[in-house]
Amino acid sequence: MKKISLLFLLLLALTQVSCVSKKKYYYLQGDYNMGNAAANYEPIIQKDDRISIVVMTYQRELSEPFNLSMGGNGNVGGGNIMNNPNAGYLVDSEGTIDFPTLGKLSVAGYTIEQLRLMLTDKLKAYLVDPIINIRILNFKVTVLGAVLNPGVKSFNTNRVTILDVLAESGDVSPFGRRQEVLIIRDYQGVKSFNTIDLTKADLVNSPFFYMDQNDVVYVRERKAKIDATALPNLPIIVSSISFLTTMILLLTR
Repeated sequence: MKKISLLFLLLLALTQVSCVSKKKYYYLQGDYNMGNAAANYEPIIQKDDRISIVVMTYQRELSEPFNLSMGGNGNVGGGNIMNNPNAGYLVDSEGTIDFPTLGKLSVAGYTIEQLRLMLTDKLKAYLVDPIINIRILNFKVTVLGAVLNPGVKSFNTNRVTILDVLAESGDVSPFGRRQEVLIIRDYQGVKSFNTIDLTKADLVNSPFFYMDQNDVVYVRERKAKIDATALPNLPIIVSSISFLTTMILLLTR
């Protein structure tokens, strides 16, 4: 009877180890409530950013003087603006751009929405109800460490989450520490080092859930490399051990 009790406790312990181990690999565990700050996130324009600014009005010829160029298809900027390294306005070392008609404008430190409102206000002296579309063209994030496909990742959208970045990188490898992912962020020449936990649901409220352009993501590697691919098979192994042990006990009575 004692042998059976000890065997039961051993099997129970192995099952619990399986459950605990798997939790290290699950994303966003627990309850969460998306805060307004995260939901309304917008990247901040910085020096060396290349931004597209397209001004439109109900009469296209009126807005032409406020746009850089016309593409061959009649659309401002052409159809390959994302693939053109010289497209848009380059924010210089002083944080300014040279905007048609308006001249030098200080834009570094503005969100896209703040810049849109500022330009709308300035252009009211020239245009009626102008529509302004703004995008950061060179939005990229560098991913290093324990991911399947590290490298520089470029995005066509300005709302990029850490999950988007990891998806582009082939996900964290079985040897990566999901609880300790380092985000290196540069804001106006000052670098900050911040650690996030991908397994916690409240990550969505972190200021590092959404990426800034030129962020560096470094996934630390586990000290002891455990073959995580074996974890899903652990319950099968436990069941097999249980069956064999039971048969041995029955045959040796």
